[in-house]
Amino acid sequence: MSEKVKGPASYFPSIEKTYGQPIEHWKQVVRAAPGYGSTAKPPTHMDLVALLKEEGLGHGHANAVVAHTLAEDR
Repeated sequence: MSEKVKGPASYFPSIEKTYGQPIEHWKQVVRAAPGYGSTAKPPTHMDLVALLKEEGLGHGHANAVVAHTLAEDR
């Protein structure tokens, strides 16, 4: 029996189905944000959520993608 996916990744199938793009597309949008990865003044979590919302994602889906991407890149 496979383990159930938990946390932000549990939203990924719905995000892909709803918005027609793979999760990697949305992660790239986050990583391409001005200042991402900078130590001087990186964008905040909510700055990145707002960016994805401007691209058409709903708040919860944007939050899940940002949380997962930030955790991957730590």
